[in-house]
Amino acid sequence: MNEWLQSQWYRLSIGHIFLLPFSFLFLLLSALRRVAYGLGLFKTISLPVPVIVVGNISVGGTGKTPLILWLAEFLAEQGYRPGIISRGYASRAKQPQSVSPATDPALVGDEAVLLAQRLKCPVWVGEDRVAVARALLVARPDCNVILSDDGLQHYRLGRDVEVAVVDGMRRFGNGFVLPAGPLREPQQRLQCVDAVVVNGGKAAENEYAMSLQGRMFRNVRDGEISADAADFSDQNCHAVAGIGHPSRFFSYLRSLGLSVVEHAFSDHHAFTPQDLQFNDSAAILMTEKDAVKCRAFAPAESWFLRVDARLDNVFGEIILERLRKLENGRKTA
Repeated sequence: MNEWLQSQWYRLSIGHIFLLPFSFLFLLLSALRRVAYGLGLFKTISLPVPVIVVGNISVGGTGKTPLILWLAEFLAEQGYRPGIISRGYASRAKQPQSVSPATDPALVGDEAVLLAQRLKCPVWVGEDRVAVARALLVARPDCNVILSDDGLQHYRLGRDVEVAVVDGMRRFGNGFVLPAGPLREPQQRLQCVDAVVVNGGKAAENEYAMSLQGRMFRNVRDGEISADAADFSDQNCHAVAGIGHPSRFFSYLRSLGLSVVEHAFSDHHAFTPQDLQFNDSAAILMTEKDAVKCRAFAPAESWFLRVDARLDNVFGEIILERLRKLENGRKTA
């Protein structure tokens, strides 16, 4: 059922006649909830440090994690001490929990472990984002800015800056909200955020383009071993992806001059050893997010591609400007 729904999100068909009434109901409930928070009927909780929410208005991967990585490193370079909070997709961690590079991704989510492996700043997950942020600040009182991985629709958490990430290739699908389309909120929601970042494709006026770049692979079992894309150019590799948009990964590998056999899985797929068993000895190439879950059982010739976000410096200046205004406002309050 889930796969059928997703197939409808990027087209218009007779099936939408049956789905649209549910979408109108979803839209109504979503609007009422937002209004209730705006009127103070539901309480929004502010934190003692600025909060930057990085989210999206559509279901599926849009590139939030690479942007979080970029923002955390950028802010650290500017002298800030960021901390990251996340719900953790399919996380079993109900109470606030710190994430280390060695934490089991089945417990806290694959993206949280990836962030902990790539960054030096604290990463915490839990069911209640407000409680998670408070626990992080108690454990790390030196933290002076919180980055929320996802949570654009989690209005209970007060935020000072909102950044929405849009998939530049798929954009907004058929334009409908769930379940007839991929949208969690209507496109007009983007008019309220501080910045819209477009991952791939062409950015429109008042949007900021982001691209993911990289050609170095690291061994899944031993991350100290690396290889260039050219090292795989003479073989037909297996490309494995359990992300929101697998074809983006496969296309990128081909842009590096690689020949690949595609193996697409659902987003956040819980990989098993059988998923990586093929009838030849060709290299297996995967995303860094998938490698987090496969390290314990991946074959020796399994490699993940490390990519980094590239953004215009103007986007970074927009974020700094917002933070400086907040700091000046608190000084004069």
